[in-house]
Amino acid sequence: MGSDPALSDALMERVLAAENLRKAWHQGKANHGAPGGEGMSIEDFPAFAREHGASLRQAVRDETSQPSPVRRTERPKPPGKGKRWLGIPTVVDRVIQQAIAHVLGPSFDPEFSAASFGFRPGRAAHHAVKQLPGYIKAGYRVAGDRDLAQFFEPGNHDALLARVARKGRDKALRRLIGKDLRAGVLVGESRQPTEEGVPQGSPLSPLWSHGM
Repeated sequence: MGSDPALSDALMERVLAAENLRKAWHQGKANHGAPGGEGMSIEDFPAFAREHGASLRQAVRDETSQPSPVRRTERPKPPGKGKRWLGIPTVVDRVIQQAIAHVLGPSFDPEFSAASFGFRPGRAAHHAVKQLPGYIKAGYRVAGDRDLAQFFEPGNHDALLARVARKGRDKALRRLIGKDLRAGVLVGESRQPTEEGVPQGSPLSPLWSHGM
């Protein structure tokens, strides 16, 4: 994974650009994300940003900000497949994570597998279905139904950050991503560490999981 000159420097300023943060908020609103551990709704973020946006951006630049643990909830899977864990970041963290995804995603995504359709821009399940006639023509006759239960959990944080480093030299952004990965999870009122993997529910989780 070579270095992309367009991503080498000043990534943090691109993340914190007002237009990028507005775009990140609009995407979070369109996704109807639930409140995280702080209880703020995505609809409340603009009022929060008007009052605290400048100090929030400066804290991120100064590296004094600290991402909050994600709130872990249990969601049912399709009948007979049990349940899955979903991590819900705070709204502030979610907007910043989405802003990071907007900056890094276009450089990482083209290097992912052509056979991967989940959680990628411009790709969805119906695109995968359209590949079936080609597989049938090639002689394949058996389809497997696999639940990738551990898709988000495995993965070494240091290895992931090394991949980010090969895309850009902005060490402050890499340290922020590292803090996000290790922010922990809230299960009830108990905070548990996250020593590996990525929390399902973060705007960055699909990007990291495909890149791990």
